[in-house]
Amino acid sequence: MKNSSPLRIAVIADTHDLFPETLGTEIAMADEIWHLGDVCSSAVLEKIRQLGPPVTIVKGNNDLFQPWPMEISLKRNSLDFRLIHIPPALSKLGSADVLLHGHTHVPRDEVIHGVRILNPGAVGKANKGAPRSYAWLELDEMVNINWRVILL
Repeated sequence: MKNSSPLRIAVIADTHDLFPETLGTEIAMADEIWHLGDVCSSAVLEKIRQLGPPVTIVKGNNDLFQPWPMEISLKRNSLDFRLIHIPPALSKLGSADVLLHGHTHVPRDEVIHGVRILNPGAVGKANKGAPRSYAWLELDEMVNINWRVILL
């Protein structure tokens, strides 16, 4: 019998050395944690890893000396995901079903050229009037995506 509960992924970005304890408590219940760059220090990443769920991370423009990859491609519930920090030009969206990025510090959920583009906003610093935030990405077996931005 298959598990019918959705895969729950906590998506965070742009922590910039700030990681509220309350956020850790909330995302510790995730099946996975994806960080879309600008962690800034390994100490913050270690706090996130200590929460328990597996952590996938990409390098941001402020993670200069970190060994993390610039981009990661993942497959979850038969969907292709591309994780990157700086959003690519529209002509370079690629073939992923879903592209997740950080960098702008502004939440995003739109479809361009058939690619769903998501940004959880920023944990560390708000920008352009957007409050600090992170997001939950839930995927069920029917390949439905539920994306919820949570304000901090």
